[in-house]
Amino acid sequence: MALQINPSILSADFSRLADEAKAVEGADWLHVDVMDNHFVPNLTLGVPVVESLGKATDTPLDCHLMIEDPDRWAPQYIEAGAGSVTFHVEAAAAPVRLAREIRAKGARASMALKPATPIEPYEDLLPELDMLLVMTVEPGFGGQAFLDIMLPKIRRTRQLIDKHGLELWLQVDGGVSAATIERCAEAGADVFVAGSAVYGAQDPAKAVAELRHLAEKATTAPGTGDGLVTGR
Repeated sequence: MALQINPSILSADFSRLADEAKAVEGADWLHVDVMDNHFVPNLTLGVPVVESLGKATDTPLDCHLMIEDPDRWAPQYIEAGAGSVTFHVEAAAAPVRLAREIRAKGARASMALKPATPIEPYEDLLPELDMLLVMTVEPGFGGQAFLDIMLPKIRRTRQLIDKHGLELWLQVDGGVSAATIERCAEAGADVFVAGSAVYGAQDPAKAVAELRHLAEKATTAPGTGDGLVTGR
């Protein structure tokens, strides 16, 4: 699959979200961080804002639910217009059932893992998903430094995806920038969430293009076999 860049509006100006969404219309998805101040120590936005944002942009919405009880709330984000919904396995009561419900309602089902959560116990769940998110910072706040110790976990996740022959997107979120995206791509990620690296730039659209170029360069470097990282 083609590499994807998903700007995170967590780093955008919340007073002008419609304009901020339009500023990155060359992106693949718009990443929307939903936080409830319970699962993570921060409070951001909810269903009404997602619904309004969906009306303001043609870029599909990728909602990352950092909330308690996603089994209850995830369907509402689909109804609000999310094309992809990510729940945290640490918070979900019934992750398989939730993934199936998300898919049944017409959205892509994604599961997120906090840095300390290993991928191996969830290998059997992978066929139920459209995307797996490996957090490369502790969820809750934007602008954190990338955790290099997550690179082996990204590689192991890519190996499991390839082992089962799945067309499963592997997303990374946290500290993704021009300085880190190539390492993530080399490790096997193909969907990159970038917040301050995009919205902190003078030209957000140009920043998206530059990040895409760096990721593509990393996957076509000598030593990657047929020119792409395995699993693309």
